[in-house]
Amino acid sequence: MAQILPYIQIVLSLLLVTGVLLQRSEASLGSAFGGDSAIGGRFMRRGMEKILFNSTLIIAVLFVLSAFASLLLNR
Repeated sequence: MAQILPYIQIVLSLLLVTGVLLQRSEASLGSAFGGDSAIGGRFMRRGMEKILFNSTLIIAVLFVLSAFASLLLNR
């Protein structure tokens, strides 16, 4: 398992970068900090955008878990 883990991390990191880059960038920086455009509901995630967001979140969690596994296996 310790031999294949770096390859899994490389694949997960590439998927994570791709998922982040494909996300919608039209929301302004103010909405990231709770601006009124986020409250108005104009940037609701629907359809493919919601699937992409959820899959990016899952890939990020898997990447963190693989990093912890790598840390524990390399003791």
